[in-house]
Amino acid sequence: MRTPHLILLLGAALLWAAHVRAATPESRLAYQQAREQAAANYKNARAQCDAVTGNPKDLCVAEAKAVRVRAEEEARAKYEDTLKAYTRARLKIADANYDRDKTRCAGLAGNDRDVCQAQAKATLVAARADAKADQKTIEARNEARDDKLEAAWKVAKERCDAFAGAARDQCMSDAKAQFGK
Repeated sequence: MRTPHLILLLGAALLWAAHVRAATPESRLAYQQAREQAAANYKNARAQCDAVTGNPKDLCVAEAKAVRVRAEEEARAKYEDTLKAYTRARLKIADANYDRDKTRCAGLAGNDRDVCQAQAKATLVAARADAKADQKTIEARNEARDDKLEAAWKVAKERCDAFAGAARDQCMSDAKAQFGK
């Protein structure tokens, strides 16, 4: 469970740091294909679930739904390519996993069921908290990076003010190129 969390976090951090890029027709096509593939995989998994009955069938269906949600949300997050989309995907995946875990608990009885439900809820709360905390962390780091760049830009402008004429113009040109202004 930690590996997908880290993959999504890393992807969000890298993509957010590069800022939002425009969606291309290729990325839209890849997104549509991923959704179609998720739907086809769900349909196949759901057909396999029909062979069993009772709680195992319910669990099979819940697992198929969780897999479909994961595939669709990861594809959507990759397509939208924003920190908000990655966070939303992580939250929806956590909810789908919680639904699956609740179904798994329904097959138990007594204290085992209570413990299972408590563990499922704790896992949901932890996953949701991690997603929100990671979003805030990435936003704070990006804001800090922007503040540092702005401060460095001001220092570079001050240095250039010490020059006059062509030397000042060249210094400002170099500073603008360095800071993308």
